[in-house]
Amino acid sequence: MGYQIYHGIDNELIDGCRKQDRHAQRFLFEHFSGRMLSLCCRYVKDRMDAEDVMVVAFTKVFDRIKQFKGDGSFEGWVRRIMVNESLTYLRKNKSMYLETDIEAADREPDYNKISGELEAEDLRKLIADLPTGYRIVFNLYAIDGFSHQEIADQLGVSENTSKSQLSRARTLLQKRLIEMEEGGDNKPKGRHEQQSGQVI
Repeated sequence: MGYQIYHGIDNELIDGCRKQDRHAQRFLFEHFSGRMLSLCCRYVKDRMDAEDVMVVAFTKVFDRIKQFKGDGSFEGWVRRIMVNESLTYLRKNKSMYLETDIEAADREPDYNKISGELEAEDLRKLIADLPTGYRIVFNLYAIDGFSHQEIADQLGVSENTSKSQLSRARTLLQKRLIEMEEGGDNKPKGRHEQQSGQVI
């Protein structure tokens, strides 16, 4: 069998992974690992733990790749597996909390207003510093494209709770942005004191 050289994410590469071709699997891992590690780090704050989560998720990508039928983006399919594995890790380690003072949210946050006023790295740091429940819901909805119904199903909460967490995350991000602007400080503030939460 000849040595196959892969140049990008295409049907030939995916077929190679379906056939458990080690060269194809290695190429796919190297192609996506940087972005997927960044994704896992948004949910799992310890980098070494996030790396472990990413590796486990990639084993599931290879195990389940025959389930990918070509509907939609392959990268989007991989990202969903990474997110799901990150949430599984947080549940197992009892690290997934939602703040208990939940109220209904009647409007959706304007994320463009927030992101447009910050450098990407500043915004990443601000999001990383959010209380756990806010951070998880914000990541799921604003960055990874989950609907409120999907978030509710993933976390075992109501859609209203998802919307409320999202609204509070936005409010806190805007508050910290104002603090940065008024203080002339380009670095995000320290961790906000977390409210008591419930384990999901």
